[in-house]
Amino acid sequence: MLKFAHVLLAGAALIFTACAFTSTPRLAHEHVNRGIMYAGKGMYDLAMVEYNRAIEKDPQCARAYNDRGNIYFLKGQYDLAVKEYKKAVDIDRKYAKAYSNLGFAYLMLKQYEPALAEFGNAIRNNPQYARAYNNRGLVYFAMGKYKRAILDYSRAIAINPGLAKPYDNRGAAYMLIGDTEKACADFSRACDLGLCETYDMAKSRGYCRFDYMAFAPPAESENPESLASASRVTSPTVFSSSSPSS
Repeated sequence: MLKFAHVLLAGAALIFTACAFTSTPRLAHEHVNRGIMYAGKGMYDLAMVEYNRAIEKDPQCARAYNDRGNIYFLKGQYDLAVKEYKKAVDIDRKYAKAYSNLGFAYLMLKQYEPALAEFGNAIRNNPQYARAYNNRGLVYFAMGKYKRAILDYSRAIAINPGLAKPYDNRGAAYMLIGDTEKACADFSRACDLGLCETYDMAKSRGYCRFDYMAFAPPAESENPESLASASRVTSPTVFSSSSPSS
């Protein structure tokens, strides 16, 4: 079975929100952008220095707190990440992606009810936020509520059918409720969109035939959960060079 830690890292973009209007907003933005550059190169300590400088210049710069939270998240310091994301949303109550990042940190801490609440906040602030639906589905999946997870994955797909991960995740949920045909169809679609690992695994283990839709019964010793554990998680990331709007 794939380890949970193996499936964590992949793609939710940061919000490009402006720092507050102060006497030095431009300098704060410059520090944030330098931090993003360093973080994108894996130079997290230097990125943190820049985010700290941004906050010194503008203590109301919500994005700097959010990005600082991302560094803590990537280092596995989820409690510290929660504190930073909370600062971001306290400053900007409409910061949907900071709410989503906060929800994700709670998910990593296995605090599922707070995670659901924060993903709900993200969705209320941006009802078309497909990744927030996908990530809330991950919480329900972790709680063993697979049918409820499928609803959120399906909503993410309806909003943005070009995202691979909701298909892959929904396929994992279908696998665990015993609907292998729908699971294989979703794994196939995820592969069409560039995410093929789970589909290749399913085919190699006899779950999915090469015609994409039919399936062969697996060996008695095989456990569908080993495929479902390949469900991808969408976590905060820092790879962006875009400047916040002012």
